[in-house]
Amino acid sequence: MVVKNIKNPTSKQATKRIQTDFFKSALVNTLGILIKSKPGPDEAFEDLFKDVQLQKVYRDGKTFVDLVPKSKASSIKKQYLLEKLSPNFDLQEFMGRNFYTDQEQSVVFKSNKKLKPREHIQTLWNVLERKNRLDKGSLFALPHKYIVPGGRFSEQYYWDSYFTMLGLAADDRWDLVESITKNCSYMIRKFGFIPNANRTYLLSRSQPPFFSHMIKLLAHHNRRSLTMIEYLPYMLTEYRFWIRGHKEIDNVTNRAVYRLVRMRDGSLLGRYFDNKQTPRPESLREDVETSQSSKDTSSSKIYLDIRAGAESGWDFSSRWFRDPSEISSIHTTDIVPVDLNCLLYHLEITIAETYHLMRQPILEKRFMRLANRRKNAVRKYLWDENEKFFIDYDFVTQKRTGRLTLAAVFPLFVKIATPAQAKEVANRIEKDFLKTGGLVTTLLETGQQWDSPNGWAPLQWVAIQGLREYGYHSLADRIKSSWIKTCVDNYELSGKLVEKYNVVHPAQKAGGGEYNLQDGFGWTNGVLSALLAENEISGARGGT
Repeated sequence: MVVKNIKNPTSKQATKRIQTDFFKSALVNTLGILIKSKPGPDEAFEDLFKDVQLQKVYRDGKTFVDLVPKSKASSIKKQYLLEKLSPNFDLQEFMGRNFYTDQEQSVVFKSNKKLKPREHIQTLWNVLERKNRLDKGSLFALPHKYIVPGGRFSEQYYWDSYFTMLGLAADDRWDLVESITKNCSYMIRKFGFIPNANRTYLLSRSQPPFFSHMIKLLAHHNRRSLTMIEYLPYMLTEYRFWIRGHKEIDNVTNRAVYRLVRMRDGSLLGRYFDNKQTPRPESLREDVETSQSSKDTSSSKIYLDIRAGAESGWDFSSRWFRDPSEISSIHTTDIVPVDLNCLLYHLEITIAETYHLMRQPILEKRFMRLANRRKNAVRKYLWDENEKFFIDYDFVTQKRTGRLTLAAVFPLFVKIATPAQAKEVANRIEKDFLKTGGLVTTLLETGQQWDSPNGWAPLQWVAIQGLREYGYHSLADRIKSSWIKTCVDNYELSGKLVEKYNVVHPAQKAGGGEYNLQDGFGWTNGVLSALLAENEISGARGGT
């Protein structure tokens, strides 16, 4: 059918659309860098925003922050201040008159359960694809098309995108793999880092830095040297974001600055952080309630730690709590995380590799030194010899947190672990984390969504690949089979792939967290498609 369409007269229209699309992308790429981003909804609408969120006009706090205003924020604010004085004022009716939902972001999709899982995913790529070359409310323009996770998440997320890209690559959608990567480099040029997602209210934080992994994935398909050299300036800019403050930090007064922590021996490791100390706009009511429930910690510190927890992607988990049962005990910014520092090590190694390709030995050695220092610090501070496991470090108490989590597989994923450490991690994963439906995220059941009994696609992938790096193929295959079965069984029952799964009792829905279980779903689609593609290749080779 594609060949017939090329010969059809409508091909002129297709050519025109391609030219228009190219022009719009170029326009955002150039002018978008120069145009200052608008303030987030919390700053733009002030009292109106607080009243809507605190009165819970919408069941989900993300609803308001994603709405598009019908007129200027200043006009809506003035109108609100006048109208709310009326005894018959209806806040919900006021919102309906002055805001609307972007229809492209709320596509209703009905799945066909007759399709096999990979066919379902291939159909979904088109449903979840977006092109957004104009700012719409809090959603800011990106020059290229991208994939959204689905459900309440209608923007390009940072670390979600890498795991989505794995499936796109498996389905030979390299156009989308490249366009998502280009969007990331555009945001680095515009903001100096990759934000949590392309929303104005998410511009104060990033997410786990998988950008170097995106580049390596793309380089496997495109010409390796040219791809890595093309993206080197963006990797360097992202690196500067994560080590900002390295000239200010010292051993006495500033043990931590921004996302950087100086350890007792002078080595520098990363932490999750946020540039604001206010409630998250998308969860204002929940954050205020959390702050009010705490007697020992200031509101600003709690808000900062909640935001930092959101930057980690693990929002939320007992991993970040002093008291596993109380979110008000959150202290994310006191913690040096295993996963973050492994990802920064990979970024340093990838930059060094790129300088090697460019025949720049001095710069190559510089970044290799930085990577080796980080590797040694991870082994020193984040390896717990008693538990035989990698565990986050609290630099305030100068002790490891004691929380056993799947973050421990990241040193295997990036090849920081020694063979002996990898063996111990593999044993613990098999003994305590592997359940009927895959790997559980932590060993504690707290009601938080990044705790037991939930399992998440990105962590299954990291564990599988990390174990393979050290030769634990049998265990990796068991995890893979368990996860695939969980996803496929649930799909056959519901016709959906969802954000997270209950891996302890796979027939039951996953729960916990601040919102209902979401379907769509970007990274589940990506990881499942990549794992199923491996099986297809293996089958084609006769199982070898």
